[in-house]
Amino acid sequence: MTRPHAAHPARPPADSTPPTPETPAPDVKGPAVAHTPLPEVRAHLDAALDAPARAWLGRALDDATAHPGLHGPISVWELRLAEAGRRCGAEHADAVRVLILHASRADPTALAHVYFQGTAAERRAVLQALPHLVPGPDALTLVEDALRTNDTRLLAAAVGPYGARHLDAHTWRHAVLKCLFTGVPVDEVTDLDRRARADPELARMLADYAAERTAADRPVPADLNRVLTLTRSACSEPRTDRPHGEES
Repeated sequence: MTRPHAAHPARPPADSTPPTPETPAPDVKGPAVAHTPLPEVRAHLDAALDAPARAWLGRALDDATAHPGLHGPISVWELRLAEAGRRCGAEHADAVRVLILHASRADPTALAHVYFQGTAAERRAVLQALPHLVPGPDALTLVEDALRTNDTRLLAAAVGPYGARHLDAHTWRHAVLKCLFTGVPVDEVTDLDRRARADPELARMLADYAAERTAADRPVPADLNRVLTLTRSACSEPRTDRPHGEES
């Protein structure tokens, strides 16, 4: 998969103004979209949106279904991604974008195009759409890119179900450490209990990080001790350094 070239026209600014994070909320808003079956996501939106927003969403999904994939410099459904927050509200934008990506049958190439050309909010939606759209590790490059940022919203999405399933042990350990360093709650890390359990290498990394913080007279994140306890617990099943779900 190649990264889209910068020659593509800039995305429309319709929904790219807010430097303020879109506020997470209960149900299928925010990171929960990655964990929720898409029919439930649609049912939630149908109940939560007002009539004009529901009508706009229906048209957007119809357009994406009728014209899937990438077409020219920018596809119709990409324009709808850019409008999602303004049309349906910031609190519902993640769920709306994931549904549009699904309706457009976005493959890893299209997802990479949206991710690298889009706003931070659109990148987060792509990461949340991965477990719904990509069964294998073909989009892992996007997760790895998100883990290199310091945007806590992208980090939280990167350690969701797709990352839990496909990140190798080394990268996953560093992702957990990055969450502790940036203040992302470890509750965002999907499958934390299983993957951290009885992991001596993660325990060593956490102990080193705690020692560095203590030596610098800085507080140790409260979540660190929780993860450290997991690494020292008995393993209920044999450990493997292969990503979850990867065949031997």
